[in-house]
Amino acid sequence: MRKLIAIEFLSVDGVMQGLGSPDEDRSGGFKHGGWGARFADAIHTTNGRNGLAGTSTYLFGRRTYEKMAAFWPHQPDTNLMAAHLNATPKHVASSTLDYNDVTWDNTTVMTGDLASNVRRLKSAGTGDLVILGSGVLVRHLLQQNLIDGLRLFVHPLVLGSGTRLFGELPSPLSLKLTGCDTTSLGSIVLTYDIDHDGDA
Repeated sequence: MRKLIAIEFLSVDGVMQGLGSPDEDRSGGFKHGGWGARFADAIHTTNGRNGLAGTSTYLFGRRTYEKMAAFWPHQPDTNLMAAHLNATPKHVASSTLDYNDVTWDNTTVMTGDLASNVRRLKSAGTGDLVILGSGVLVRHLLQQNLIDGLRLFVHPLVLGSGTRLFGELPSPLSLKLTGCDTTSLGSIVLTYDIDHDGDA
């Protein structure tokens, strides 16, 4: 069975943010949208070296998918991340989208029971199944014990407000550190396996 890995971009105080514009996330009156963009080059370099080769399928929540689909298909294949995202199978978890709503190549809309769909994806094929962003989806799958690892890009910034990655969980997560890297912009890249049988 292949692993499901969540890749997230965080501030030191755990606020998650994509690499988009200041308008990317204004929920709850958040005023610091776009803070992650300045770390993008270092992130792509590190993720390209350690993540792309092992990733065979992507999984997104609806909101993250729509933001990604509006940007990446229009980037040239000379961009390593664009070439990989555009060519790799993508699954979007949504109860509101259907196949007529998706125009990004190699995209499938998952309908029905989410946990069952994710277990089916994990049991089929080879390579890692990777979630990018998609905080609501990640929190739900963590509660279901379906995520096997985390790759956290922790940027040298404390925001003090915003949407944090980790919410309420039925029990603590026991993590095993399997990698630690740094970027030229001072971010730390932490790679963890989740021990579903261990005690936190």
